[in-house]
Amino acid sequence: MIEIYNTLTREKETFEPIEAGKVRMYVCGPTVYNYIHIGNARSTIAFDTIRRYFEYRGYEVDYVSNFTDVDDKIIKAAKELKVTAPEVADRFIAAFKTDTSALHVKPATLYPRVMNHIPDIISFIEVLIEKGYAYQAGGDVYYRTRKFKDYGKLSDQSIDELEIGASQRTGAEQLQKEDPLDFALWKAAKPEEIAWESPWGQGRPGWHIECSVMATKHLGDTIDIHGGGQDLEFPHHENEIAQSEAKTGKTFANYWMHNGYVTIGEDDVKMSKSLGNFVTVHDLVKKIDPQVLRFFMATTQYRRPIRYSESTINEAQTNLQRLQTTFVNLNFRKQTAVDQLAADAQKLAELTTLENRFVTEMDDDFNTANGITIVYELAKWLNNYSEQAEVSAVVLTAGLKLFTTLLSIFGIFFEAAGLLDAEVDQLIVERDQARADKNFARSDEIRDELKEQGIILEDTPQGTRWRRA
Repeated sequence: MIEIYNTLTREKETFEPIEAGKVRMYVCGPTVYNYIHIGNARSTIAFDTIRRYFEYRGYEVDYVSNFTDVDDKIIKAAKELKVTAPEVADRFIAAFKTDTSALHVKPATLYPRVMNHIPDIISFIEVLIEKGYAYQAGGDVYYRTRKFKDYGKLSDQSIDELEIGASQRTGAEQLQKEDPLDFALWKAAKPEEIAWESPWGQGRPGWHIECSVMATKHLGDTIDIHGGGQDLEFPHHENEIAQSEAKTGKTFANYWMHNGYVTIGEDDVKMSKSLGNFVTVHDLVKKIDPQVLRFFMATTQYRRPIRYSESTINEAQTNLQRLQTTFVNLNFRKQTAVDQLAADAQKLAELTTLENRFVTEMDDDFNTANGITIVYELAKWLNNYSEQAEVSAVVLTAGLKLFTTLLSIFGIFFEAAGLLDAEVDQLIVERDQARADKNFARSDEIRDELKEQGIILEDTPQGTRWRRA
């Protein structure tokens, strides 16, 4: 049974889906005014890994992740770039899809955009007004926070605590609110800003209402899992609950999941665009293998912070290289394996034991740090087995399948294409002959030639094998 740490209850709970065998999952996506930084990528990778594990465990996952394409930052970027807000959004949505594809993030089942849901948002707000949970003030519409009796339940804050913070706010917007705690559902249009017609005049939606509308429209009034970054817990997700449950009278999400921050520097400061201490995925994947970044992110348990540094990236690269070497070893040994051996049943049982241990660790709130440790054990087991004088194709095939399946949950894929390239094999045959003839100059020349092409040779008792650097 999969156990999930539910932010709402602050404890691990056994996952029980609304519909057997299916998961309805909504994850807050990016505001598309710039390239995503690796802090944004953390959330995308964390929930993609969670999704992949659900699918490995046999669930069908309906995975919805939105694009916020109406926002102050998008409007500002449009002015700076001298283009329209939709053009800014289109540009960075395309960049998001390119960058996340490089990180082996599976496309969402659906990527809803705010601009395509304006009528739905207006209808949603109208219901909240009819129920007394919202009110018009000029061209704005606000949510009556105090009317929702459970407000603060997700972030574990009381109305009194929130009121103290809200009382420090000033400005024209605060003056037209009934209460400092109330938040905007609809904002009146400002000059030269993108806007839509509404019963309250021209304007655009507030940020929080957008996700409530898109989640309930595409996944239903109650969803299984709502996820996002830790920074979204309050006020964004808190406000989503208030809006959605006030409208439907139903529980909005059964499980709330939040991933930890990516920190940077000696002081472990949270990476963010507002602080200017960010590294974009767009730039980073030009310098390092995207699989290294994916591996770095995916192998830390999603709720824990990740410290980004050159040393942590290098460590991930080293560990990933070791796993790739295992993959090469297995493919190499399959060439000389016998069909089967008497000990196959025992070896297959050992593989099953390792897989069961992996499941136990991952079922515990998707503990990828412990899960990858089991994969390392599996790699060691496979390396040891492949070094035996006689190996079984049955065991190697099963081991390779398990190895690649578990790595795919982390979004890691090794390509077998080219491993048996005839030209490389022919050079290895020539080198072996040169060594037999004691022509070591030619042997070294071939090794150096292959090395220049990124081919690393390894001499083993079973013969010469090679891998790409």
